[in-house]
Amino acid sequence: MLLAMPLHAVTEMYGEAGLRERFALEMARLPAADRSTMEDALAWAGALHAEQRRTREPYVNHLLRVTIRILCYYKVADPEVLAAAMLHDAVEDQPWAMVGRAPDDTAPPPQAEALAVLAERFGARTARLVGAVTNPVYDPGRDADEQYVEHLREALGAEPWARVVKLSDFTDNGVGVVHAVGPKVRRAAEKYAPVVPLLRSFLLLPDTPLEPAVKDHISAQLDLAESRFAVILAPQ
Repeated sequence: MLLAMPLHAVTEMYGEAGLRERFALEMARLPAADRSTMEDALAWAGALHAEQRRTREPYVNHLLRVTIRILCYYKVADPEVLAAAMLHDAVEDQPWAMVGRAPDDTAPPPQAEALAVLAERFGARTARLVGAVTNPVYDPGRDADEQYVEHLREALGAEPWARVVKLSDFTDNGVGVVHAVGPKVRRAAEKYAPVVPLLRSFLLLPDTPLEPAVKDHISAQLDLAESRFAVILAPQ
C-alpha cells in the first residue's frame, strides 16, 4: 500500500517510519552497491539533521520525500543524484557538523570544507550537485529573496542534474505548502512564488535530463504550486 500512496499522505498517516519503509521499498530495486550508498547517505543525513524540525515533522522527512520523488516519479535511479538529493541541505544547514567542529558565530560557515568532506565520502559529482543547490551566504544589505532567485538562475543553468534535485525540493516545499502551519505558510509563498517561472524554464530546456512524461508531471506540479501561492497571497 505504501508504494501506491502520495508521499505527503505517507507522511500524514505513518510519519517518519512510513517514509523510511517507503524508501527501503523503493531502494530494493537498485543494485546492492547503490542501495549501500543510499543507506549511508540516509544515515549521515539523519545524524546531521537530527536536531532539526520542519514545523510539525522531523527534518529527515523532507529529505526522504525529495529523494523518493526523484526515484519513483522522476524515474531517475542514478545513485550520485539520489545521494545529492538526500544530502541537498546538509552543507547549507549543517556545515560545522560535516567538518567535525562546533559552530562558531564569529566565522563564516565552512561550506567549501563541508563540500570537500562530502566529495570524499560520496564523490565529486554528488558534491558538485549539492553545491549547486546550496544557498550561499547572502549579502545582508540586499533582499534575500532576490539573491535566492539570482543564485538559482546561475547555479542551475550550469548543472542540468542539479535542476532535478531542485525541482523535487521545490515540489516538496511549494506543493507541500498546504502542510505547513502558521506564519511559515505566507512566508513560503512570498519566497517561492517568483521562482516558479524560472524553474519552469529550466524544466523545459532540452538538456534537463528527464523523460517528456516526467516533465509534463512536474509542470502540472508547478501549476499546482502556483495556484496555491496565489490563494495564499491574495488580498484578504
